[in-house]
Order: sequence, then structure tokens, then C-alpha cells
Amino acid sequence: MISQDIEQYLKNLKSVKISYPYGKELAFYGIENEIFAIVETNKKPLRLSLLCDQQLAKILKDRYDEVMSGYKLNKEKWITIVSSGQLDDDQIKDLINHSYNIAQQNLASSI
Repeated sequence: MISQDIEQYLKNLKSVKISYPYGKELAFYGIENEIFAIVETNKKPLRLSLLCDQQLAKILKDRYDEVMSGYKLNKEKWITIVSSGQLDDDQIKDLINHSYNIAQQNLASSI
């Protein structure tokens, strides 16, 4: 999946806001104040960081070389995918949805 496809998929999720607090090379996607995805827009291959359940993160990191602990993020809550083709488009979309759902749950629990 190329960067433009991922960014378009993220933009199409309900209530998503995009911010660039550190410049145009780092896009933050969130719902209200809850960030769930970070895309390094100037990196090739694509580098995408997502919120992830700890148990799922461990499985993914063990199974796929392109999935690692969140780069410069909370290692317990984030994964970073350096897209090399191991994960197909549907798997990446599923992980984006998983991250989005975690952000929604975090918002609901903070009310």
C-alpha cells in the first residue's frame, strides 16, 4: 500500500482530524484529542505508527519483520509498520481500524 492510499483511507474514517505539529513530514491522525495514527510522509518505504493492543502487537512483531515497537513512542501502546510488502493492504487497513477503535474506546472511557 502506498502512502497516498493509506492517507486517503485514514482521512475517510469518521471524525478524523489531521495535524502537523512538527512540520509536513509527520502527519498525526486523531479523533478529537486522541491520536491513533502517525504517518511519516517523507519516508520510503512507508512508515506508519498505530495504537495496538499489547497481545496483538507481540504476535505481529514475532510474525512480521516490518512490524516493530512504536518508534519514539510508548512501546506498550504503539507499533510502527515499515511497509515492505509482508502485510497486504487489507491487513494494514484492519490494523488502522483496530487503532481507530482503541482511540474511540479511550475517548469513551475518559468521559
